[in-house]
Amino acid sequence: MTANGDSSEFYEEVDNLKKLCDFLRSKDGPAVREAIEMDKRVYYLKGEKLVNFLVEPKKGVKWPSNLPRFGSRPEAIAVCKDLCKYQFMHRSEKRGKGDLAVSRVRDFDEAGYFTWMYEGDMTSSHLMTTALIAGFLFCTCFPIWPNFLKVFVWYMSVSLLIFIFFLITARGLLFLFVWIAGYDCWFLPNLFDETLSVADSFKPIISFDKSPAGQLPYRIGVAVGFSSFCYWAVTQPSEFDGFVAAQGDFIKDLYAGTLLSDMAQSDKENIDKPKMQSLDDILGSLDSEDEPAEELSEEEKLDSMLDNLVEDEEDIDEEEE
Repeated sequence: MTANGDSSEFYEEVDNLKKLCDFLRSKDGPAVREAIEMDKRVYYLKGEKLVNFLVEPKKGVKWPSNLPRFGSRPEAIAVCKDLCKYQFMHRSEKRGKGDLAVSRVRDFDEAGYFTWMYEGDMTSSHLMTTALIAGFLFCTCFPIWPNFLKVFVWYMSVSLLIFIFFLITARGLLFLFVWIAGYDCWFLPNLFDETLSVADSFKPIISFDKSPAGQLPYRIGVAVGFSSFCYWAVTQPSEFDGFVAAQGDFIKDLYAGTLLSDMAQSDKENIDKPKMQSLDDILGSLDSEDEPAEELSEEEKLDSMLDNLVEDEEDIDEEEE
């Protein structure tokens, strides 16, 4: 059937309705809103907007070639009724902002609000859930990982940490240089915006706007301070070179795992092994407890008694005085 043919017969089959719902629930489908219904987050839209989208999709949307277009508004309304009939969506009532309740009225009406029940193809969601569980179990087994895998994770973590540090530093220096000239320039301006998705955090690549008025004194002050630092770095090469060398040694120690060398190498290698005394250590400690105290000779006993008598006489003399 062609894309411009009669759609009434095509959408009578449930499988074809599923294909239509897959398209409607995709990113090219009509805009939806989020709400809470029966303590669950749902997506809903108004019936009029759904019909308008089916009859005349928004600009830039590429209609799938395997789905026929709707030639009239009644055809679109009939398909919407079938979507409600086969429970791809249901009618809801608004109780407040972001709060919905299931409506007792089941019929489709352009003035009503309809909540999606069809979640689309869940294969990718199931795969991601499986990967998340497998990754969690894999991380919890870290103590029994082979040594080469632990070293790989350490190198990867350190490399990521250094990359993030240099990325933040480069973004800051770029903004500083351009800001001194009177403009605001950011590389990946939305990189740390937690309200955006991962993909949107990398959009746009760069932003360039004129700085607000009234910042000239601040720009002059920052320019003088930065110039003073550059002058110090040039005129004191020994100190600055020492600073650079220290940073290089810091990175080498970080990769080598010797930055905090407060334990022996053998202890680092056996850090995951339980620390228990050997049989020889246990027997040695028992033998040391059973050994009697060393007895004094006759001469040593006599000397000890004389020393005690002398100490007692000195104490008596002090009390009499």
